Order: sequence, then C-alpha cells, then structure tokens
Amino acid sequence: MVAESNDVETVAPDNRTFAELGVPAPLVAALDASGVTSPFPIQAATLPDSLAGKDVLGRGRTGSGKTYAFVLPVLARLAASGSKRRPNQPRALILAPTRELATQIQASITPLADTLGLRSMTIFGGVGHGPQINGLRKGADIVVACPGRLEDHIQAGHAKLGAVEITVLDEADHMADLGFLPAVRRILEATPAAAQRLLFSATLDAGVDVLVRRFMTNPVTHSVDSARSPVAKMTHHVLHVQPDTRLPVLVDLTAAPGRTLVFTRTKYGAKSLTKKLIAQGVPAVELHGNLSQGARTRNLEAFSDGTAKTLVATDIAARGIHVDNVTLVIHADPPIEHKAYLHRSGRTARAGAEGTVVTLMTDDQVRDVRDLTRKAGIAATVTKLTTGDPLLSELAPGERTYVEPTATPVQTERVAGSTGGGSGRGGRRRRAAGSAQPATGNRSNQNRSGQKRSSQSGAGQSTGRSRSRAGSGGPKSYSTSTPGSAARPAGAAAFSAGSRAGSSRRGR
Repeated sequence: MVAESNDVETVAPDNRTFAELGVPAPLVAALDASGVTSPFPIQAATLPDSLAGKDVLGRGRTGSGKTYAFVLPVLARLAASGSKRRPNQPRALILAPTRELATQIQASITPLADTLGLRSMTIFGGVGHGPQINGLRKGADIVVACPGRLEDHIQAGHAKLGAVEITVLDEADHMADLGFLPAVRRILEATPAAAQRLLFSATLDAGVDVLVRRFMTNPVTHSVDSARSPVAKMTHHVLHVQPDTRLPVLVDLTAAPGRTLVFTRTKYGAKSLTKKLIAQGVPAVELHGNLSQGARTRNLEAFSDGTAKTLVATDIAARGIHVDNVTLVIHADPPIEHKAYLHRSGRTARAGAEGTVVTLMTDDQVRDVRDLTRKAGIAATVTKLTTGDPLLSELAPGERTYVEPTATPVQTERVAGSTGGGSGRGGRRRRAAGSAQPATGNRSNQNRSGQKRSSQSGAGQSTGRSRSRAGSGGPKSYSTSTPGSAARPAGAAAFSAGSRAGSSRRGR
C-alpha cells in the first residue's frame, strides 16, 4: 500500500487551549494538574488531525514537545474506542530507539493513563524478560518498546500485534540511523493495515520516507521548528584549545553551578573522562551503551536529582533524554556529522529556556568543526583561549565548587557458582564498590589522600588483579551516594560495577 503524503506544511494558531484542540476533559484536567496548561506549536498543529484518526507526520526539533503530541491522541482514542484489554495483545504501540527514551515516554503516559483506567508498560533490552512477559500476559493497553526486544517477544508468542489500533514511531530518523528500519518494518507489517499511524521525527529524510510510503495512508505533514531552525535562546561557542588544556577547561566549566551535559564520541572516552572529572573534584556520572540498564537508570537519576551535576555521555543521550535545567552542553569531542551536533545541543534551551553550547576544538579539528557548524546552520563564536580565561566564567557563571572524592579500590569478589566459581564464564564475579558521602574540601589535597588510601587498601588484596587495580597509577575509581539510598552508588564506581553485572548484548 503506497501512501500519498499531503506535503503542505500547515501552521496552526498557537493561542488555542488543549480543550479547543479537541483533547478530552479528563486529560485536560490531568495536564493542568501537572502544570501543563498551554500546547506547544507541534501539539497545536498535529492534535486536531491525530485526534480525528488521520495518519500524521510531525516534524519538530528535539525539545519541541513531540511526546505529548502523540501521547494525547493515543490515550484519547483508546479511551473512546470501547475495545477491551486482552492478554498479550496491546491496543497501542509506541516504538522508540533507546531505552532512556522509552522510559521517559512511559513517565509521561502513566499519570494520564491512570485517569482513564488504561494500563501501559515498557519493553526494552538490558533487563530480564520475565517481568515483561508477565506484564504482557496481564494485558497492556499501551506498549512502549524498543524494536529489538519487542521482536523477541513477538517471535516467542508473548506479544501479538493483531489488536493494535494506533502505532507511533518516535525519533524515526534516529531509528533509521541506528539500523532499526528492517525490524520496524517487520513490526509494522504485524499490525493491522487499517490502524492509525503517527510518525514523529526531527527530519523526514530518505530513510523515513521508506516507512511513510509503505505504511501510511494519506498522511498529513506538520512541520514546526525543523532540526535546522535556530533556537533563539541557545548560544553557540567554539573554544580553540591546546590538547594539554582541554581537561582543565572542562573541569573549570563543569565545576560551575548548574547541570552540564558533556558529550564524547566513544564509550571509552566517556568512561575515562568521567573518572578524570571525579578525580579533579567534579561529581560526574557517565552514560553509554556498555552499561547495564540498572547502571544507566541509576546514573540518570543521579544527574536528574542533582547528586551529580555533570553527565558524560556518548550520542546515546543526544535524543530523547530530557532533564530539566541543563544549562550547558559541551562537545568535548566534536561530533562527526551535523545532525548529531544539533541533537546533542538540543539537550539545553528546551521548552523556551536559555542554554549555552560549547564545542572544544584542537588545532587538528579546525577544518572539521568549521564544516560541522556550516552544515548545521550555526553561527558560533570562535575563541582561542587557555585556562583561566575570563570567557569561561561568562559561559558558565558562578563560583566553582569541588568535592573531595573518597577513594575506594575496586575489588573483585568471587561468588561460588555451579562450576565451583572462578574467573571463567562458569563462575560469577561481583565488583564491590563502597559508598561514602562526598565531603567538600580543598582540591589540592584530594589526589594525594586518595592515592594514599588506595595504596593502603590495595596492599592487602589477595589477587594480583585486585592489587594491580588498587595500586595502579591511573585514575582511581570513586563513588558518591544518592541521599537516602546508600545502596544505590552513582559515579565511576557504580558504572564499573554496572558494566559487568547484568549487561546484555541485546540491550546495548
């Protein structure tokens, strides 16, 4: 079935209320109770058509309010359809490219679904199958899923998509970039051809167009704030630094008040930089694909609740991650292509707030960064500087504060397994990382005291592996503890433990 797209981009009045757009009264009341009173442009543009049951293409840059633009019609149409919830047969399906995005969509759905008596659940890799199988068996009106794990459940017979009434693809272009299109096509083919389909994306490029033509019927296109639209309250700076001043500049910026999101190109880079920031007194956590789901969740929570005000991440955090009041985004490693730059930068200046984007550039990156900003349509201010430059205080104003980390040597404990334990695949090993409340102190003493404590602890280790870790000259592992939950470590030590325990290749 080939779809003919209505490519006329409509501009809807932005002074209408949710009720005037057709949102049912119970949902309007629930939105009002959560402080959401006025629709964003993408919501005002798409809601009349999506609530009427039409297939809709919504294009809007990250942070434009796309989530409520599809959550509200899904809930409203399910509540009005009259069909009943049945085991293993969801009535609505929302596909998302990452676990973090699926979790945040679910968080937006839950309070609204509760008011209508609807049940929702998430499905993604990196966690056990059992709870998801049980949730499907109990019956879910809405399933928010990543394609890989959902296909596992479909093949095992735990999920059947014949009763799906409405399907949503969020961040469709990112799914195309990640190579998910074959899985997405197979999933859509398993849903009824007559089901309503909503597709939301920052760009509607060739990869997305394949899905549009194959699965959508006369879709109405609404484009509000495309990926290249400038954000009025977002300022862009390129700092030309030497390699040996890159880390001191990062420490200066991240030690300022407010939340900072730092991007690196590789998982190793994120892990290494997190440890270096912690060693310099900046409470930081990391986010990348080598971590278990538990570690990713713990560290996002630490960043959200302020336990750690700096998150060091790969492009896994470039889309779908919403944390309020991220005032500064730093490209510690400039991205390879301009779309990644735009999505990374979109983690700040969201929903009308102000934000600053800083790209660190060394001599050998000048040409690449120049091309990057040109393709992104960004007019960035380029400044050559070193440590102590007054511009750093302008970009990240406020008094710099440092926390003295508590050194905790990484230990390896052997737990008896079915084969008698050991270091092979038959035995299970658990890395124990102690937690301690960070204490504010003089940064000049922290490395010396940390090395002393670490070497003393490492001297008594029973294994060569543990001794080499405790006494090595590289960055030490530190941890901070989230207030009220001493058992939930956050920081480099938490990731060291999380990346080994419970990880899943499928969930990466």
